[in-house]
Amino acid sequence: MAAGGAAIAATNAANAEDLKTWTEPLKDEPTRHMLGRGVVAVPYGLPSKYESGVVRRNVGWLTADTIASISFTPWQDLHGIITPNGLHFERYHAGAVDVDPSKHHLVIHGMVKQPMIFTVEDLKRLPSHTAIHFLECPANGAMEWRGVQMDSMQFTHGMMSCSEWTGVKLTTLMEMVGVDPKATWFYGEGTDGSALQRSVPMEGAKDQHGNPIPEAYTSHYRDAMVCYAMNGEALRPENGYPIRLFIPGFEANMSTKYLRRLMFVDKPLVTYQETRHYIEVLPNGEIRQYNLVNEANSVINYPCPDYKLKGKGTYEIRGIAWSGYGKIKHVDVSIDGGKNWTQANLVEPVLNKCLTKFTLPFEWDGEERLIMSRATDETGFVQPTLKQLREVRGYNSIYHKNSIQVWKIEKTGEVKNVQIENV
Repeated sequence: MAAGGAAIAATNAANAEDLKTWTEPLKDEPTRHMLGRGVVAVPYGLPSKYESGVVRRNVGWLTADTIASISFTPWQDLHGIITPNGLHFERYHAGAVDVDPSKHHLVIHGMVKQPMIFTVEDLKRLPSHTAIHFLECPANGAMEWRGVQMDSMQFTHGMMSCSEWTGVKLTTLMEMVGVDPKATWFYGEGTDGSALQRSVPMEGAKDQHGNPIPEAYTSHYRDAMVCYAMNGEALRPENGYPIRLFIPGFEANMSTKYLRRLMFVDKPLVTYQETRHYIEVLPNGEIRQYNLVNEANSVINYPCPDYKLKGKGTYEIRGIAWSGYGKIKHVDVSIDGGKNWTQANLVEPVLNKCLTKFTLPFEWDGEERLIMSRATDETGFVQPTLKQLREVRGYNSIYHKNSIQVWKIEKTGEVKNVQIENV
């Protein structure tokens, strides 16, 4: 920060108790008297050894094994909106597989004029599309429905990542095969052991009982793509190499990995995953099915329970917000348990169905604080309180927990995950 005996300039943060002024020259560190590693000593670059704790983690008791399980992205250690590929959360129904791209094919058939088959190289020849979007498991936050269980942001919000995706737009492929205008659904299928199967609605879609699917769900496919790259490199096996379907804004299980088949139909196929999993039983016994969009959500990732504040003074509250319905319009932050709110600064870029970073200066007086954020998206949807969510969905739900997250800063500087009345 300073050299040659110059005093370190005072900054807004200099009143934090652990920050000091300095007037002496800095001592030489050993690294100033040695040669470093040569080029390609690490052919595929790795993080510093001092960042070895920044890794995906799983919760051992959550699933019977790691084959049908999930890992969590360490958002408490990330500083932007892009998730490094090696930290993207994993969700397997039958483990990650290594698919030979030279032998893999995608078939598109059903209600189409001309069924077609594509190799991976065929897809890469077509006009490409690149966009930054988040991808979120609908079970993100599931362990907190009944009460506080996890004292780490990684486990409360880590079933979500955000990447730059590259592939072929689904609408391009639909034009090539000539999809019948009467087709109202399509069905994606992967080639891994789970054969994960999901039905995706389009305009005019009705469920198996003849009830219309909400229009808000029937246009997301227009942003969909068949992806072969993520953050500028080929997809990784844990994310569906060599190709996957990706539908921005929808729950992640709709974005079928190891994609091998798309079939256009005029009704949902009501698959095992659409009846056994990914449905929600409400307190009155009704079942929500085809509840597909991840609604507006936000969370503060600094401060959060993974870190301890080192003395009172000036800090910056930082967080992330996202919505499966479009752009984030604004984010409000409270430091007194929701009694008062202040609009946070949104950090560009603010993109469609993408994470948006927000910041707010924070002067900590050393007293207990209840900090939280509340996102509003461009449709006007406001992130609900946990109380509001439970009044509709009860305590036994699993999916789509997008309620306001409260962290409590103790006088010691420790940060705790809490749930408080009315929030």
